[in-house]
Amino acid sequence: MAEAQPPTVIEGATTGDVDDEIPVAAKSAEDRKAAAALSSLDAPRDDESASTKDVDQEAVRKAMERLGGSATTNGTAAKKGDEKKVIKKTVKVDPADVTLLVEELELSKIKATDLLKAHDGDAGKALRAFIAPAA
Repeated sequence: MAEAQPPTVIEGATTGDVDDEIPVAAKSAEDRKAAAALSSLDAPRDDESASTKDVDQEAVRKAMERLGGSATTNGTAAKKGDEKKVIKKTVKVDPADVTLLVEELELSKIKATDLLKAHDGDAGKALRAFIAPAA
């Protein structure tokens, strides 16, 4: 006769199937929160009055709030405990200044643009800030 199998063996399942179906207990509270937030995204809703796009956005917003992240809306960031809204100011960056920083400081275009934006588009200030040691 056949031998008794351990309780972890599932009849007819391959190795990959077993790994996918056996739930792994979350290691930390943060992992459990993340798992709960992700599972709420997949949960079906009974309210059919809203469009699927609105439902998905609402589920994502709730999941982010549950994780303690920040919800962003049209360029403003609102943190859970912070009532102030932070608005990023737009800074025009001259492409010639970006090229200058890329060539002289050996930065990528993205990093050069970010450095210029941090210094109000002034190439001189950006160069000095990059070269000067942080105090």
